[in-house]
Amino acid sequence: MEAQDIFKKVRKIEIKTRGLSRQIFSGEYHSVFKGRGMAFSEVREYQYGDEIRRIDWNVTARYNHPFVKVFEEERELTVMLLIDVSGSNNFGTQGQLKQELIAEIAAVLSFSAIQNNDKVGVIFFSDQIEKFIPPKKGSSHILRIIRELIDFKAENRGTNISESLRFLTNVIKKRATVFLISDFMGNDFQKAVRIANHKHDLIAIRITDQREVALPDIGLVRVVDAETGEKMWINTGNKTVRRRYNHWAQQKTQELDIMFSKLGVDVVKINTGEDYVKPLIKLFKKREARS
Repeated sequence: MEAQDIFKKVRKIEIKTRGLSRQIFSGEYHSVFKGRGMAFSEVREYQYGDEIRRIDWNVTARYNHPFVKVFEEERELTVMLLIDVSGSNNFGTQGQLKQELIAEIAAVLSFSAIQNNDKVGVIFFSDQIEKFIPPKKGSSHILRIIRELIDFKAENRGTNISESLRFLTNVIKKRATVFLISDFMGNDFQKAVRIANHKHDLIAIRITDQREVALPDIGLVRVVDAETGEKMWINTGNKTVRRRYNHWAQQKTQELDIMFSKLGVDVVKINTGEDYVKPLIKLFKKREARS
């Protein structure tokens, strides 16, 4: 992609997602993703009802009058985006590829975090760790992330969610809010999810496409596995084939839902070509009601 084309795409996503984060998400985000812990702010004179344990004895002795320490919530958070860049995300039948939807959602979350004075970092992963952008603040940092989201070319096409979560727990020592954005085509990552969610606040955003759930009746078609390159013919005109495919897709969704529920991980499902604003706001309100 030419530099000018990248700039136009970055600008387009920036305008759309920055506006959304200001108008819709910033208040919801701020109220849901609060700071962890309290930080010392100042001292003031003791007032009736103040806790004795908050008296600053050094200042009290110096001025021969009781003073107490005032603490404020630590607002600054670290937000990590774990972005699946495997081959299966280069797919979409509703006017939008899954990877394009992922870019928009990641941009909205990034701008919302920056407006909340949080740091944002990104881990791009396939079946390997493709790229790590350490968490930082600032609009220029977010624009760099968006550029990477638009133009990033993964070296590998497979999916290994466990590896991305292991890398996260190794490089991010402070507790972070983590958005794992993927179609979750990989397998055997329950243990890694449990460990990561114990250390961090993990949220799963599952990106899907309508044709991954239900096959259309269009006769004999040749399909290619985007991750393995395997090719096969499928007779979509056969009702049994379509029914089995739909059953497999529903079973996959059910297994993921059960796993995330069991581990206490919030999950949002968003389809290509659909509005992602409502599902994200629903997530924020759900978390706010719980807090």
